[in-house]
Amino acid sequence: MNKLIGLISLIVLLSSCESNREKADLLVFNANVYTVNGNFEKAEAFAVKDGKFLEIAPIDALREKYEFTEEVDAGGKAVYPGFIDAHAHFYGLGMQQQRVDVTGTKSFEEVVMKVVEFQQKNRVDFIVGRGWDQNDWEIKEFPVKDTLDRLFPDTPVALTRIDGHAMLVNQAALDAANITTETKFEGGDIEQKDGKLTGILVDNPMMLIEKITDDVDLDTQAEALRDAQAICFGYGLTTVDDAGIDREIIELIDSLNNSGELKIRIYAMVSNTKENLDYYLDKGPYKTDRLNVRSVKFYGDGALGSRGAALKDEYSDRPGHFGALLSPVSEFKATAERIARSEFQMNTHAIGDSANYLVLKTYDSLLNTGDDRRWRVEHSQVIDSSDFHYFSKNIIPSVQPTHATSDMYWAEDRLGEERIKGAYAYKKLLDQAGLVALGTDFPVEQVNPFLTFYAAVDRQDTENYPEGGFMKEQALSREETLKGMTIWAAYSNFEEDEKGSIEPGKFADFVILDRDIMEVEIDSVPETQVLHTFVNGEQVYKN
Repeated sequence: MNKLIGLISLIVLLSSCESNREKADLLVFNANVYTVNGNFEKAEAFAVKDGKFLEIAPIDALREKYEFTEEVDAGGKAVYPGFIDAHAHFYGLGMQQQRVDVTGTKSFEEVVMKVVEFQQKNRVDFIVGRGWDQNDWEIKEFPVKDTLDRLFPDTPVALTRIDGHAMLVNQAALDAANITTETKFEGGDIEQKDGKLTGILVDNPMMLIEKITDDVDLDTQAEALRDAQAICFGYGLTTVDDAGIDREIIELIDSLNNSGELKIRIYAMVSNTKENLDYYLDKGPYKTDRLNVRSVKFYGDGALGSRGAALKDEYSDRPGHFGALLSPVSEFKATAERIARSEFQMNTHAIGDSANYLVLKTYDSLLNTGDDRRWRVEHSQVIDSSDFHYFSKNIIPSVQPTHATSDMYWAEDRLGEERIKGAYAYKKLLDQAGLVALGTDFPVEQVNPFLTFYAAVDRQDTENYPEGGFMKEQALSREETLKGMTIWAAYSNFEEDEKGSIEPGKFADFVILDRDIMEVEIDSVPETQVLHTFVNGEQVYKN
């Protein structure tokens, strides 16, 4: 009888303990967790509830305290906060899936072949594509439209350069947009040779073509966003900063969030148009758990690859050419003053040292000491040695490490031996500002954040060129790079209290990788595979 009473008492006691345990949704254990918290601590397990990290603790302590609906055994694999791409073109990536992709082509002939194949398959009324880069070709010169004119005499063709700052169009496209040798423009170029149009448009004149190609139906736009999400989740990206989108696309993203079709988090930079600014600056920031609309994207100048970046002195490989600002200085300053009076952040594309000086000097004149505005300089690519001091936690450098390893083959030709020393200077920017926000600028570069990590740390391409690394003194450490892809990127978005690290109360966004990028040989990092991606504690991708 005593044994029976004892057994009953034990069962009651165990049942009581079970009922006293708090309910939780998910346990992740047997993991090599990089929390990226203030002390950069590591952990072995964590609990998730209601879409947020509940507690990070040893497995025994978590099992004793919580009853879990679901458990994930990480198998000893590395777990990181969900990666944040601090500068990309999410909608643009999606639209590229709907168009002809000429990325990675090694000659203009290959570009033409891809366009022909695309048109044979799709039979569209206006052929649109992106991705060519003459710097990857044996003949490193802008192409001309003659071949496209012969092949497509009646079908407009518009092929944007990889950086989005130059475009090759055929005569049918020029005619459709009413572009002639007499067309007036500011900021950029409509190239002519011997008094005839070559088909090359640089920066602002491209908008004349974009106006007649942007009429995309809602279903295509939604499909583009879903396609981009699938690609990003496959690379462990849980937040993407879309660097310049219009109200129409922002509202579509919000609608797809509400329907559950889009689960990725978007930090939206509103494109600098009068219509967008009149709406958003008066309305104020808009924020949900998935969408944050609180910044304005302004284009200061063009790109270095197309010689559109605005330089203080002439291009070393093109005497008398300085690039160009895309808007008058007065317009940039007036826009900055207007944004300063609002609650919005200002994020300005600046490549050349002249454009960066204008942006930095203007920011500095409008932001007071002690302000927490976190205005960003997107790219911060070529900086005069006398201008680095402007950067701080209130004027943040937002950079893309793969730009350095893409441009390194020809950048010194453009800039010269002295000026290159202030280009792609990520370590110097970090030392001055205290943080750097890291991104890819996809689809200008590949979506892959592991290429970002590799380029930032090793400063080489995937063929281990150049020996010793490109300007290796500007490399970031692995810890600095991981922070730039997580907590510092979150800070640059005013979101460091809700994401960017694995800490209680933050969104349960995390990734499980097939290797520990903090420890493996750096050469193997580009081959990293994402095994699982979680957003809000929900698995959204499985390899």
